[in-house]
Amino acid sequence: MMTETVRESRKRSLLKAVSWRVLATATTILIAWAVYRDIKPALAIGGIEFLAKFLVYYLHERAWQIFPRSPAAHS
Repeated sequence: MMTETVRESRKRSLLKAVSWRVLATATTILIAWAVYRDIKPALAIGGIEFLAKFLVYYLHERAWQIFPRSPAAHS
């Protein structure tokens, strides 16, 4: 039985990374604002977090492309 390998495109990985980072960064900014009660450090924390975690997520997504996907086993 041949296993078909399905790969996700770089564009799709990039779009997933962007959409997730926007949502997660908004959450981080809200938490930082709640702690500091000041939007300036909250935005600074959010900006740094966005860039760092965006890169890590994208690299993680691409690393998973090394491993082939296998279809679910049918019982």
